[in-house]
Amino acid sequence: MTKQAEGAAERPARRRGRRPAEEVRADVFRVVGEVLLEEGSADLTFERVARLSGVSKTTLYKWWPSKGALALDGYFHAVEETLAFEDTGDIRADLTRQLLSFAHLMTRTPAGRVLTELIGQSQTDEDLATAFRSLYSSGRRRLAGERLLRAKELGQLREDVDVQVLVDQLWGAVYHRLLIPDEPVTDEFVLALISHLFDGIAPRPAA
Repeated sequence: MTKQAEGAAERPARRRGRRPAEEVRADVFRVVGEVLLEEGSADLTFERVARLSGVSKTTLYKWWPSKGALALDGYFHAVEETLAFEDTGDIRADLTRQLLSFAHLMTRTPAGRVLTELIGQSQTDEDLATAFRSLYSSGRRRLAGERLLRAKELGQLREDVDVQVLVDQLWGAVYHRLLIPDEPVTDEFVLALISHLFDGIAPRPAA
């Protein structure tokens, strides 16, 4: 959200009476998500979010202990629908679809830059680091793990497979390339990750 457009975007005077907490949070998430995905986190402040959302700074500080924690919460809600984990019954297809969606979000929208900014800030912001683990990373890991466990129950994966290691193999590889960009995150890279996982890397036996 550009600063030039903020005047028009500010909320009108609030209604009398207390708004439901869910409505207040939704306004905050909307504003934070718009700012982050258009500009990044550099100019995100409690004052700016309060002005654009119509929510008092006192309320913001009560719910979020730092700017980083506020940014992460807004970011998570902004990308949550895009990163939803579909279950069609075909684990290979679902993993491919979700990993491609994640890679596209990280490389073709400002979301990737925002996430790497937040990861960097979390190294010195303890509140943000805690929020990152509890809200984002553990949540994403849980969703992927649940989908993989359902695939095990259907016999689509071996019973001895550690699904959390699979999560690290797939998404961890993408994060590595995002944070240490020696090589790009491409569709071909994602498809190779899936292929190596399901088809293996050992030489095929001679016919």
